[in-house]
Amino acid sequence: MMLRVLKLPTVNRHAEEVALKAEHEGWSFGQYLRHLVALELEERRRSRIERNQRASGLPGEKTLATLNRKRLPAPVAKQLATLCEGGFVERGENVLLFGLPGRGKTHVACAIGHELLRRGRRVLFTPTYALVQRLLGAKRELRLEKELVELDGFDAVILDDIGYVQQSRDEMEVLFTFLAERYERKSVLITSNLVFSEWNRIFKDPMTTAAAIDRLIHHAVILEMTGGSLRAEQAEEAMQGGEGHDGATTTTAATTTTPGATTTTASAGVQGEAEVGEM
Repeated sequence: MMLRVLKLPTVNRHAEEVALKAEHEGWSFGQYLRHLVALELEERRRSRIERNQRASGLPGEKTLATLNRKRLPAPVAKQLATLCEGGFVERGENVLLFGLPGRGKTHVACAIGHELLRRGRRVLFTPTYALVQRLLGAKRELRLEKELVELDGFDAVILDDIGYVQQSRDEMEVLFTFLAERYERKSVLITSNLVFSEWNRIFKDPMTTAAAIDRLIHHAVILEMTGGSLRAEQAEEAMQGGEGHDGATTTTAATTTTPGATTTTASAGVQGEAEVGEM
């Protein structure tokens, strides 16, 4: 009863079982108690990860285990392990993934998200249009500030397909407000098929576009997903009974740095660059 009051259910379930093991193996009382506490902490960690997983919205199939790294551009594959460790989240940095449709941007972002969850981070995956509609609804109901506070509880927010959002002024304003609120504090991961020079199509106003880009790249890792379409290759493999291409190859690779941002590029037929643009 006391263990239930103290909210130690795992200790309650295993106390007698572990006591028998401790007696059999000659543990000290300290060893017995330490083992029970370790079981409680591990169970809480596992339960927390499961709750965070359910709340994340991450596609269950887009994990690191299902990602074919051989098809990634070499510079991106090299960065992936470091990003999955989550140091960028601790520093409040962003990860921006650019590339044409079918290049694996969403899968890479989700794989990073799943690894962050495993390390105890809170992650939210959402199509950009869905987040915009969520924020617009909150603004209409005069609870935008409360909604932003709720979103602030996520260590990393993955905005998928920002390039497909054609904003009205109201939509642009709530998206910019969200990005500005997280600036230098919490991380965002963004996938886009539009390079920076085309982001006027998203934010409409040149000044707002420049301000949004400036905040995003100030502390950011920029990944360019080049090469052929992975979806097209997978479809071709299916038609050929599993005998497909060896993946996206890169002819040259370089890492360039802008102030506060690391840009990983791989030149293999990429259409345009992830431009910082003229601010």
